[in-house]
Amino acid sequence: MTLLSVEGLHITFPGRRGAPPARAVDGVDLDIRPGEIVALVGESGCGKTTLARSLLGLVPPTEGRVVFDGRPLDYTSRALKAYRRRVQLVLQDPSGSLNPRHTVYDAVAEGLRIHGYGGDERAAVSEALSRAGLRPPERFFLRYPHELSGGQRQRVVIAGALVLEPELLVADEPVASLDASVRGEILALLLRLRDELGLSALVVTHDLGLAWNIADRVAVMYLGRIVETGDVEQILTSPRHPYTQALLSVLPEAPEAPVVLTGEPPDPSRIPSGCRFHARCQVLAGGEAERAGVASACRGEDPGVLSGGGEAQVACHWARATIRA
Repeated sequence: MTLLSVEGLHITFPGRRGAPPARAVDGVDLDIRPGEIVALVGESGCGKTTLARSLLGLVPPTEGRVVFDGRPLDYTSRALKAYRRRVQLVLQDPSGSLNPRHTVYDAVAEGLRIHGYGGDERAAVSEALSRAGLRPPERFFLRYPHELSGGQRQRVVIAGALVLEPELLVADEPVASLDASVRGEILALLLRLRDELGLSALVVTHDLGLAWNIADRVAVMYLGRIVETGDVEQILTSPRHPYTQALLSVLPEAPEAPVVLTGEPPDPSRIPSGCRFHARCQVLAGGEAERAGVASACRGEDPGVLSGGGEAQVACHWARATIRA
């Protein structure tokens, strides 16, 4: 069973001053199942935040569709309002997410008021704060964001999402602005919410180490495409795409020296032919692709779009050749 599906998604932005259009998301299939945490991993500028915003209906696709609970996403204002009660966003910077003039109570109650909640507002806010680990909740009602620690502010943001009892959280770098000592607490909270409430989550991050601690499945994104996907253990212990291997090599616990990629990611308005990673690929540069007989394919043949299924997949000519061998 699938809760949310991304099917053939393309998001293109007009170029500036006559430049070609920028293909920010360039053909993505992705599934999220009930009660599953999927980590979307990649460098800055790879398109992962644009993809996440599209899942919330904030960026309509140029092509393709988002399907939630079996129904294609409807971009009318009334349909989006109902949808966003079931799919909530958790932003990276809690200081920027919270109005400094609103108390914690008002910040958490805002969603209830927007959606015309008819129940006991105080009880709902108390429950959300308790689930987010702010106990006793009444102690935080009249506090302002500047009176809270960074971890407490992030918990308020999470409570504001939980108060509407969503089925899916989209968390964009949810611990990037927090101290290392607090990150583990927030990640543990997200895991507990998954276990207790059956919540699904898409966690957007540049950190594969974070994915190891929280995700059931990982999707690695490069220049608008998913280039490798699979269970977290498979991705982190046996990565097949050279880009995934490079991302893992810079983790502190990596057993080998970091892979230094040459140059910057290409401009999304000028995506190269062949594999979009080939100009920076350490496997191609080191001659391994030549020895596997796929160097010309790397430079000239697009390895294609991965399906949205949960099985392990890789968009790499060299990886596929070595698997067959």
